[in-house]
Amino acid sequence: MNFEEYAAKPILAKSGIKVPPSILARDPAEAKAAASKIGPCVVKAQVPTGKRGKAGGIKLAANPAEAETHARNIIGMSIAGHWVGKVLVEAKSDIKREFYAAVLNDSESKGPVVMFSTEGGMDIEEIAANTPDKLKKAAVDIRKGFSLEDAKKLIAGLDLSGAEAEVAATLEMLYAAYTVNDAELLEINPLIVTGAGDVVALDCKYAMDDSAIKRQDETAKAGSPDKLTELEARGAEAGIKYIELDGDVCVLANGAGLTMTTMDVIRHHGGAPANFCEIGGEAYTKAKIALELVLSKPGIKSLVVNFCGAFARCDVMMEGLLGAWMELKPTIPVFFSIAGTGDEEAIRMLKDKLGMDPLSDMSAACKAAVDAARAENTTGGQQ
Repeated sequence: MNFEEYAAKPILAKSGIKVPPSILARDPAEAKAAASKIGPCVVKAQVPTGKRGKAGGIKLAANPAEAETHARNIIGMSIAGHWVGKVLVEAKSDIKREFYAAVLNDSESKGPVVMFSTEGGMDIEEIAANTPDKLKKAAVDIRKGFSLEDAKKLIAGLDLSGAEAEVAATLEMLYAAYTVNDAELLEINPLIVTGAGDVVALDCKYAMDDSAIKRQDETAKAGSPDKLTELEARGAEAGIKYIELDGDVCVLANGAGLTMTTMDVIRHHGGAPANFCEIGGEAYTKAKIALELVLSKPGIKSLVVNFCGAFARCDVMMEGLLGAWMELKPTIPVFFSIAGTGDEEAIRMLKDKLGMDPLSDMSAACKAAVDAARAENTTGGQQ
């Protein structure tokens, strides 16, 4: 779950990191009133995405009238597909230096990584591409955490305009906020040094681990749920985790890990998965809606069904799927991989009902589906 700036900055403030005074405004009149209290300010579009400044969603205002005008122009904008319904009116800061600081989940080190750069105000991709030597990283052992000494070591040798001690303390507090709030990402860009020497977070990007939403129920109330496609919304309503992707090879498997592995194997053979959708356990009873979902995406050309009997039996899942299959009557090529508990019964059911045999293994099924998607005589039809 992503958080807009106005909802993310209190997390920093609670951890001890300095943030500018600000007031949330939902219309131009509120923005004008906020600027009357704050003085010279910045009017910022509130959407859970970056590049707001480049889109014209961040404007300086010298007085309340300017703040009102900017709010009128910004509210109603669309930034990266997100409609702007409110703005944050924030006190203008005296910026001497701009830094970048973040803590995020790192697939390479398989744990958190603390990142810092003196090139603040830029996208992290630009920093990594243009000045990779200025992007400092510290992989964190979660058993030990990230201490003030670790922070000092990370920024050692950098010219931070005399703010080294406060920057190090900020990095330590940022990691603490990351752990306490179950973050996948907690980013400050820019982290500034003011003319008075204070270190202040001018922006904050916070993404919460979705699996922690129930544990962080109060914090999550201020979050912005991911924008769902029509098919994803249908899946969520039915209690099925469906994620729409850009490819043309559909995937239906049991278990999130097996589904992701199936998607990886499709990519390995040069194909592109059209979706993430898994059925298993009690979800086999929802086979019809799951099958409807994967078949409803425009442009699909083939389907991989991958069942591995572990927590759920292959024959039980196959029974649910075949019932849905007979009702929906799909026309695209389908390729099965079946292994594990109940596989012999499931294979016999597949032969009896559809006159089909499964492929020898998951790799063979995925390759066959990719080949079918490439074939000129595949129409990409739906059920």
